[in-house]
Amino acid sequence: MNKADEVTSAGVLAEAPSTSSLVQHIPAISGGRTESCPLNAVAANDVRVTVVVPMRNEAENVPLLLEQMAAAFQGLGAELLVVADSDETPSALVLSAGGSPLLVRVVHRPPGECRGGLSSAVMAGARHARGEWVLVMDGDLRHPPLDAARLYRMAVWQDSDIVIATRYAGTGSTRGSEGRGRSVVSAVATWLSRLVFPRCLATVSDPMSGMFTFRRSAVDLDVLQPAGSNLLLEILVRNPSARVSEVSYSVAPRTAGRSKASPREGLAFLGHVSRLRRDLLSRQIGTGPMTARARWRQLVRATTFGLVGASGMVVNTAVLAVAYHLLGLHVVLGAMVATQASTLWNFVLTDTVVYRGTKPGTRTGRGARFLVMNNLLLALRLPLLLALVALTVPVLVSNAITLVLLFAVRFLLSDRVIYAGDPAVGTTREPVRLLVDHPEVAVADTAPRGYLAYRYDIAGVVTIGSQIRLPELEFFRAQWVPDVDVDIAVRIGEVGRRAPRPRARMTQYVDGDDSRPVTVRYEEQLGGFGANFSVELGETITVTVGRLLARSPHVVYTNVIEALLRFVMVSRGRMLLHSATLTLNGAGVMLSALTDTGKTATVLRLLREHNGQFLSDDMTIVDAGGGAICFPKPLTISAHTLRAVKSEALTRGEWRRLQFQSRLHSRGGRSIAFLLSRFNLPIMGINALTQIMVPPPKYSADRLVACRIAPATTVKELFIIERGSPRLEALGLEDTLARMVTNTDDAYGFPPFKYFAPAITVGGLGYRELRAREREILSGFLSTVRTRVLASDSFAWADEIHRLLTTDGLTTDEPTTPFAPAGSGQWPTWKVAASPLMT
Repeated sequence: MNKADEVTSAGVLAEAPSTSSLVQHIPAISGGRTESCPLNAVAANDVRVTVVVPMRNEAENVPLLLEQMAAAFQGLGAELLVVADSDETPSALVLSAGGSPLLVRVVHRPPGECRGGLSSAVMAGARHARGEWVLVMDGDLRHPPLDAARLYRMAVWQDSDIVIATRYAGTGSTRGSEGRGRSVVSAVATWLSRLVFPRCLATVSDPMSGMFTFRRSAVDLDVLQPAGSNLLLEILVRNPSARVSEVSYSVAPRTAGRSKASPREGLAFLGHVSRLRRDLLSRQIGTGPMTARARWRQLVRATTFGLVGASGMVVNTAVLAVAYHLLGLHVVLGAMVATQASTLWNFVLTDTVVYRGTKPGTRTGRGARFLVMNNLLLALRLPLLLALVALTVPVLVSNAITLVLLFAVRFLLSDRVIYAGDPAVGTTREPVRLLVDHPEVAVADTAPRGYLAYRYDIAGVVTIGSQIRLPELEFFRAQWVPDVDVDIAVRIGEVGRRAPRPRARMTQYVDGDDSRPVTVRYEEQLGGFGANFSVELGETITVTVGRLLARSPHVVYTNVIEALLRFVMVSRGRMLLHSATLTLNGAGVMLSALTDTGKTATVLRLLREHNGQFLSDDMTIVDAGGGAICFPKPLTISAHTLRAVKSEALTRGEWRRLQFQSRLHSRGGRSIAFLLSRFNLPIMGINALTQIMVPPPKYSADRLVACRIAPATTVKELFIIERGSPRLEALGLEDTLARMVTNTDDAYGFPPFKYFAPAITVGGLGYRELRAREREILSGFLSTVRTRVLASDSFAWADEIHRLLTTDGLTTDEPTTPFAPAGSGQWPTWKVAASPLMT
């Protein structure tokens, strides 16, 4: 490398080179090694995104491209890496790059090293990317730089690994394409790709897009084998677990140059698709069960599959006998007819008997793949069938022999390809489509701007107005809050389109060139009958819920409202922490645990047996100074919980209902719901219907045990309770912080939180910024608290906590004095209460 290639430690070009010397020394690919050369003296120490632009004979586009790129990516920490495949383009780059505020680098590939088409050029550039993100776009300006910059902003905003600019969803269009023929070819290629890879591309509308961005850490470049211009398809198929979202855009007309498309590109595409399908099929067949239990279950499936196949052989033989002996058809034609009949028979039994649980995809899709599999296998066994018949083996016997010989192949293809759906194997994509679009095309959500009958004041920090009653917030009812002054408004209306759709969609509508969403809409498969909702992220956050959700307020609150409440709290210096809090003789004590550990029973025992005052069982409002405000939501209980505290508060009817309710809403029921959420099912609608038919067993704390509610406390002790061999262990700040973040995130794991949370913006702060601030608040809170891990194998946490606090002199068995807020004496009076958060 000459002096023109040297960069100072600050990342600035040491000396601006002359045009002639730089063109002469632009490095190229040779011997499998790629080098890049900087073309201008711009700092390179804060590169966050590398824009890779493959250019071949695009010299005319260079000045305008650099001008538009500099304007679009200003302040985004971008570098432009051009992979040039002609003698003219590097010269044009050298002439134009000097005045660009973007760092511009180039890799020049001489004609003899340009095999592999555009994909290989992009790969050459991606290997030298300095940014966390790699953004790929064409250099002919058919991919507008402003859209490319918006794509990157959304990639940063989203919690995705791959973000695609799509022409086929939302406002996306191909109007700038070069002629109807080019558009038809592109549409056919897209259709064929989605047909061949239905799972990998299930949530992707434009797998042939030439403009996309990916996180470098999420894509292993060494396993990619692209051909032609199909790099995105290669990335998607070989990274089936990567989280994908799309951003709509419209193709712009070409400013100069000509298309590189040709019949050779079409043949390369077909060859690439065939190779990818072969590799994916080989990987699926080669991925066997990992555990002894899984192997046993596969053996059971194989046995059942064999029995179904035996019955199908009877059907196949009977139909062949009729076709060959009675109707006189040729043996080949008879075998074809018999295969279709037995395929239908086998599929119905296989789909309903062998694989009885939740299955990937739709029945139509599985049936189509089953039909294709059996007909391909028919093509393989026909030569053997004809050979056996030629050897005078009876037709029916020959047919049976060929069917038996291919049994193992049929089972492996069915078990590991058609019915494979275990996400651990890495063969499934997220079931919800994620799209970023523009608000002017949004289907209007008809939410009447009527009276908000129910209003809530959450500790003087956030106010909520709702057209539906929210039982979880009943403690905070505050009808004195003006309807027009609420922070979050919940209304009932029609959300999205009424027609059904093949899968759920989460759409974020952004305003102009700003990457921050202004509206988020979730629509399920059932159209107007689904559990749909939208969130308008304005000064007042307006949540519009469909009719189904309006009848299930628990789902509305848990899956939508509490997530918004959580981040509004963060924007105002508070955190909604997943924990239980109470006071024992005036000492603030907090308990944390993963879901369904035994925390609720422990809280109830401490309240009943040790004179505790209740603040919360599920969520506590905390600040960075160690203060906690009560959040007394109704407790979700089980029969085991009530037995543990010997409560007699429930009627006989409530006890009978509890036996069933506690099973459905237990850890087991929750696990089943999480499993179902991995498949293409209207999971939120299923959850809402379940809650309507079997409401969760929720009761207020003072209904279950005699206790008082304390409005606030200063937490001094935090116990993280676990099941296991008895032990008491002190926990440092960083470990405690990690535990509490994990426990809180565990409470928000059910869909659709993970799909719409990254779109939340409050007070100008995005999701990542809100999460970072939340962590700061939690860190400050925990710095004032002593944390201990308390494990028990006998559910004796309550006794042990009381013993530890008594030993430390923090509590006694004496009756406690009721906590009375200062001020007017009314309850609750958040504006004047003696809360450590409000002073």
